[in-house]
Amino acid sequence: MINCIILDDEPLAIKVITNFIQKIDFLNCIGSYSNANDSMETLKKHKVDLMFLDINMPFIDGISFLKSLENPPRTIITSAHSEYAIEGYDLNVVDYLLKPIPFLRFEKAANKAFKLITKTNTKKLTLDFVFVRVNKLNVKINYEDILVIESLKDYIKIVTKNKNFIVHTTLTAFTESLPNSKFIRIHRSTTAAINKIDIIDGSNAYINRKLYKIGGSYREEFKNLLINF
Repeated sequence: MINCIILDDEPLAIKVITNFIQKIDFLNCIGSYSNANDSMETLKKHKVDLMFLDINMPFIDGISFLKSLENPPRTIITSAHSEYAIEGYDLNVVDYLLKPIPFLRFEKAANKAFKLITKTNTKKLTLDFVFVRVNKLNVKINYEDILVIESLKDYIKIVTKNKNFIVHTTLTAFTESLPNSKFIRIHRSTTAAINKIDIIDGSNAYINRKLYKIGGSYREEFKNLLINF
């Protein structure tokens, strides 16, 4: 789960971004603020992974505020003004979203942040489990319990021996958050736990007595995996 905050002096903009965040399962908004100064206590006392930052705000503008932070969280700028884009990217922001922001564009930026943040966190800490959002609850699933992950368009199905979990995210985004030493994409609709593959028969893999196709574009990587093992 990625903890994020919103900094924007427009109540309507805060409402829109809050609604967008609620639609993305890996985002958790822990605060929204109409000016940068009010956010300082949260930044100091809590783990903030991502900041949605407006440019034009009272007391101090977004760019100046970002420059003032010694260790800023990953930042996505949300602004009605495009002229600050170059300066924003010079500050290594994740993305620059122009208002009014379409949800699909917001989701793309969020997925980009997810990849950057989870990649950084993985280097700091090796975990053997993942938390997923199921029915408004954060549910812990041990990597060792996962058999396969299947794509269901805008959702995925995480299959374990005892239970299946339906999660609102894409297979690509979820697979990229998993350790590649434990999981491998074998089809555009399937990611498999490597140590749960029981039988390989040509372009088929059997996991827990069920057949899964190995897609043509994934066979080379799968073959290399077998060689390395």
